[in-house]
Amino acid sequence: MKVVIQRVSRASVAIDNSIVASIGSGLVILLGVKQNDTEQDAQYLVSKIVRLRIFSDSAGKFNLSALDTNADMLVVSQFTLLADARKGHRPGFTDAAPPDKARALYEYFLGLLSESGLRVEKGEFQKKMLVEIHNDGPVTIILDSEDCGKKNRG
Repeated sequence: MKVVIQRVSRASVAIDNSIVASIGSGLVILLGVKQNDTEQDAQYLVSKIVRLRIFSDSAGKFNLSALDTNADMLVVSQFTLLADARKGHRPGFTDAAPPDKARALYEYFLGLLSESGLRVEKGEFQKKMLVEIHNDGPVTIILDSEDCGKKNRG
């Protein structure tokens, strides 16, 4: 699984000109599910996301997590995160999981995130959405579950 996390002051998802989800201060999580992903990938990423210290403390340092700040969460399924554009000009999506598997892991991810006690909103799977993101900072972090267990650089 690959996620792009953006710290936001607010965000929303609209479908057919109607807002279906919105949050205040928190995180937007764009989620791509790969062919070989499992529930363990979701567990790793949820644990990492809710504890990632990307919110500022009173001194302006990144010392607080989503759990510390009771941040809102907005999760949007986005298979285009898995695009392979190395060859030619049209991206390929062969690394993306088929829709049935991706939907199941997306729902599992949402369930785990909800268990954290944080407020969780979501987009709609396989729908064309207009996602409005007010990136705060800007702070944008990319995580990949393939990195689980890899040593830090240094």
